[in-house]
Amino acid sequence: MDGPSDGVEPSAKVPGLFATTHWSVVLAAGQQDSPQAAEALETLCRTYWYPLYAYIRRRGYSPADAQDLAQDFFAQLLRKNYPARADPAKGRFRNFLLHALNQFLADLRERALALKRGGGQVIISLDEAAEDRYRLEVADGVTPEKLFERRWAETLLDRALGRVRDEFVAKGKAATYEVLKTFEPGDQSPLSYAEAANRLGVSESAVKSMIHRLRQRHRELVREEIAHTVPTVADIDDELRYLVSVLRG
Repeated sequence: MDGPSDGVEPSAKVPGLFATTHWSVVLAAGQQDSPQAAEALETLCRTYWYPLYAYIRRRGYSPADAQDLAQDFFAQLLRKNYPARADPAKGRFRNFLLHALNQFLADLRERALALKRGGGQVIISLDEAAEDRYRLEVADGVTPEKLFERRWAETLLDRALGRVRDEFVAKGKAATYEVLKTFEPGDQSPLSYAEAANRLGVSESAVKSMIHRLRQRHRELVREEIAHTVPTVADIDDELRYLVSVLRG
């Protein structure tokens, strides 16, 4: 069962996804006249929405205020075209974004602004379950910065896994993915190799090979996601090591 029939191809492309170029999403988002700008900005917003929300909540803001602040920050990000200001030579986009958010929050305090709910320009649909997720995840004593980094790392892994699933779906292999994804590292699969093989109608050795390719593809796409927001090829491995350390910490 080796080959493309299981839905996993190292070179697979899904329509609408960005090519792997360093800082590609950030640069595209900053080029407002580009047809890719809106899609790029939405990609950034969806990637960083929850990590920034969790960071704001950990800074002591209420759930309602945190949603308003995150939404208003993204509205300002669009209005002032923050991505165009990001300098790849100065490091990771996530650090640039967190610095911009802290400046945004400081400016609000200094001007003593009272945000009105729904007053900002809607960039993305808010995650209505964000607060429920936050309450389940937050650990006592974790700093806002550490919480932001953890949620950034988890969101990045989830985005890459979502792209793996899209590749399976594009090939009509959604049911195959649902079986194989239970064997992702860190998860306790409810299935044995024999049960998975029976469901897929293949041998156990074929299942193991398919799982190996899925994990390999997931790693490739994690690297692609990282490449979107680091300046150079040399930074990808460093950022990947940092991501792993964040998740282990």
